[in-house]
Amino acid sequence: MLENYQLVETLLQQPLENGDVVCNLCLWRCRLRHGQRGFCQAHVNRNGKLYNLSYGIISAIEVESIRNKPVYHYRPDSRVMSIGSYGCNFRCKGCHNLEISWGVEALDKLARGQSSDAFATPAQMVETALKHEVDGIAFTYSEPAVWLEYVLDVSRLAHEAGLFTVYVSNSFVTDDALELMAPHIDVLCSDIKSLSAEFYKDICPVGTVEQVLESIKKAAELGIHVETRTNVIPTKNDNLDELKGVAQWIHDNLGADSPWHVTKFFPAYKLSHLPATDNAIIDAAAEAGRAVGLQNVYGHSDISCDCATENAPVSAWLELDSAALEGINQCAASCCGDEGILVKKFEREAGLLAKTE
Repeated sequence: MLENYQLVETLLQQPLENGDVVCNLCLWRCRLRHGQRGFCQAHVNRNGKLYNLSYGIISAIEVESIRNKPVYHYRPDSRVMSIGSYGCNFRCKGCHNLEISWGVEALDKLARGQSSDAFATPAQMVETALKHEVDGIAFTYSEPAVWLEYVLDVSRLAHEAGLFTVYVSNSFVTDDALELMAPHIDVLCSDIKSLSAEFYKDICPVGTVEQVLESIKKAAELGIHVETRTNVIPTKNDNLDELKGVAQWIHDNLGADSPWHVTKFFPAYKLSHLPATDNAIIDAAAEAGRAVGLQNVYGHSDISCDCATENAPVSAWLELDSAALEGINQCAASCCGDEGILVKKFEREAGLLAKTE
């Protein structure tokens, strides 16, 4: 495992004869030419090989109850260290974690070889968790699928140290990614945002609700403890019949005892004009879930997304030297070139295209 920041080869990649590479981490399955990043902005093709830009780069840390994820049926009295990086394969209009999930500035700095975000090795992250006496590590805030290489390395060490792992996801991931995760991830907390194809098309144009549901079902079949969450957004996914349909799907595919969390929407980003969800709708949705036979339904008036907006600075948690916390993260490997610039559009801006083509 790395001791200093460096690009890490993407685990699930399919090189093509013309130098393009297909990324098979999530269901976008981006096909990328040299110098192109995927939709998540966290993986880049360098000369026919795909690399993860964000390995070990930490955007946020918090210590909290596992119930905040929300997870109620796996060690409910435990505490977790929640960590995130940058990048996401969705573009949710009500996102509360814009700077983390999309992380345009942070990921552009990584691609330019100019990032000064904190870098922590997997061993350092596990040591930090143990130092703060938590019971597990939760990968959240940004979509963990686009950070999978780091997630797996941390999870292996976490299990060796007696810590459990939680993966908070939109479940727009491939079966291959789930099969890699299954031995190392104990809990999946997954969104079921809607049963509407149009809803998913709005936040992820290539995505379908069927793909998300099949991924959640696959995770459960692989032995991961699954709890699902639906954030109810006024006028978007608050139709009671549809919410009842979500509960019915959980009942029929995950089991009557599978936990379902109904959470409250709070205005954000492009949905700032909408009101917060009325508590009566939360209560009605939860009651609809119980009516179809779900035994563990939780309506939340105080939990929305898994937000990182009020977390303490990363430096407050990681006891690293100033070089790790404030130094420039420029990959020194041969994939990057002397200038550390990784993405072709930035090479063009710097006048370096002649050196790379």
